[in-house]
Amino acid sequence: MGDTNDGPSMAAQSALPDDQDDSTNNGGFLRKFFSIIGPSGDSADAGEDTPEGPNGAVGLANLRRMRVEDVAIPKVEIVAVPNDITLDGLVDVFRESGMSRLPVYEGTLDTPVGMIHLKDFALKHGFGATEPFDIAGMLRPLLFVPPSMSIGVLLQKMQTERRHMALVIDEYGGVDGLLTIEDLIEQVVGEIEDEHDTDDDQFWTAEPNGRYIVLAKTPLDDFEEELGLSLTDNEDVDAEEIDTLGGLVFMLAGRVPARGEVIQHPAGLEFEVIDADPRRIKRLRVRPTPEGGVPAE
Repeated sequence: MGDTNDGPSMAAQSALPDDQDDSTNNGGFLRKFFSIIGPSGDSADAGEDTPEGPNGAVGLANLRRMRVEDVAIPKVEIVAVPNDITLDGLVDVFRESGMSRLPVYEGTLDTPVGMIHLKDFALKHGFGATEPFDIAGMLRPLLFVPPSMSIGVLLQKMQTERRHMALVIDEYGGVDGLLTIEDLIEQVVGEIEDEHDTDDDQFWTAEPNGRYIVLAKTPLDDFEEELGLSLTDNEDVDAEEIDTLGGLVFMLAGRVPARGEVIQHPAGLEFEVIDADPRRIKRLRVRPTPEGGVPAE
């Protein structure tokens, strides 16, 4: 949940040095990974067994079995910015979303003009730089793909073109979703934790004013003990059916909520989904509501 893409004839967009730096950093792993995928995106061993993961099957067979539409983040969950955004506004979006790449559009998301990389932005406007802000001069081209493309073929395309994100385009030319190379590889090797993910032994991080950044897999009992508050002591929640904070939020919402959605809890808390995909919640921001009875620290 979350980065950008590359696209058809975006030659008019000026791009800073391409994603060669990203490919170099990940080159060792990616070269080995792609060495077991044939030119068509199929795995070298088409009959390889597929191991079972916590959210369904993962394995090389997914490269030919799964399509882009099976993995893509829905359009409503895409974090993107307009091409007339201000410098301060862009800083706020990068900070709040935690993304390193953002699609840039003109008017609406159905008219994408490129993507902006946090590294390009930081190098040009960070570290005390005083240059005039010009987002057009930092745009990189986007990759556009149809929803029916297999994820194996898309992985090959991303590697060849050194792109780490793609926009999914529907039959009418509108944007229908977004994928990152990480989203695709996770279908083969399982969930990938990066340097921004919370360590397994640290389920939450306390913030000022009684707020927390919490992994959805946090044991509910442990977090209740941290808060000094029962989160299952109301008629909307069946404590026998849930073990994690993510399960609690899922039960309150009645579905998997989208990134950015805020779910209210009767105990005077609200849960903001800050990282999720179409199948699961990953991270939450927990904060007391202004009228709630949970004291701010």
